[in-house]
Amino acid sequence: MSFLKVTFNPDLVPFLVLSLAALGLNVLTGYAGQISLGTAGFMAVGAFAAFNLQIRIPEVPFLLAFVWGGLWAALIGIIFGLPSLRIKGFYLAVATLAAQFFIEWLFTHFDWFTNHSTSGVITSPPMEMFGIAFDNPLNKYLLVLAIVVLFAFAVRNLVRSEIGRAWMAVRDMDIAAEALGINLMKTKLLAFGVSSFLCGLAGALWAYIVLGTVEPQAFDILRSFEILFMVVIGGLGSVSGAFLGAGFMILLPILLNNLGSIITGSAISTETIAHIEFMIFGAFIIFFLIVEPNGLARLWQIAKEKLRLWPFPY
Repeated sequence: MSFLKVTFNPDLVPFLVLSLAALGLNVLTGYAGQISLGTAGFMAVGAFAAFNLQIRIPEVPFLLAFVWGGLWAALIGIIFGLPSLRIKGFYLAVATLAAQFFIEWLFTHFDWFTNHSTSGVITSPPMEMFGIAFDNPLNKYLLVLAIVVLFAFAVRNLVRSEIGRAWMAVRDMDIAAEALGINLMKTKLLAFGVSSFLCGLAGALWAYIVLGTVEPQAFDILRSFEILFMVVIGGLGSVSGAFLGAGFMILLPILLNNLGSIITGSAISTETIAHIEFMIFGAFIIFFLIVEPNGLARLWQIAKEKLRLWPFPY
């Protein structure tokens, strides 16, 4: 146990939580072909729904509250996914962007959701189950890891099922999919529901475990774009792409910042290092998108194929 405490990196927890959110968006955008810019809004629904259930019924276990938050996020996602039955592409992105702004406005202006807190920022309830208190970094990490692994395997199996094949058929050509007997309304709304459930669960984990507070500002439009970039960089239509994209967006800036501090020492100010970090980070994004538009998941697949044929790679 002491070895785990020494080697544990707290940056892994935000990485796992945002990987789950990226996985949810990848279900909708990568597999079902429906664009969404309201990911952070659905995360906020999950966080506030979980908080309000626990604050009003304290006997409810926190895991049940997390599922409750995911279910409410799925319901809201289905409601805002209704325009996908008539519109697609840029117009659908605008509709989901409206969901993002509406949800953020709702939680900011109605203090019932924050239990009438004067500051609008509330502390998340303590997490305890079966006599185990999840109040230290290691326990929180193991909890998040178990949840993320469970739902990653669930999504992996789901996209290989009849439901996943229907999503991909709608993504590739919805008119042909409908001609083959696929119910477009059921398929699209199910994609919105599953995606929003995962995002809502990620929102509850982000509020309870990463931040320790439940606040609307943590789920703004910048968070939605960040998760969208994770999916694009990691690879659309790939479970591993969600993790690779989250690792690129979360862990690479930390690595660049540490390398900059080591190389330059105190010769360059922290602000200059931060600007250089953003420049290198942006250059990496452009490089990967030019070299392989299908994302890091495709690059990883190519690398595995070459290693399998080594020392005679094609």
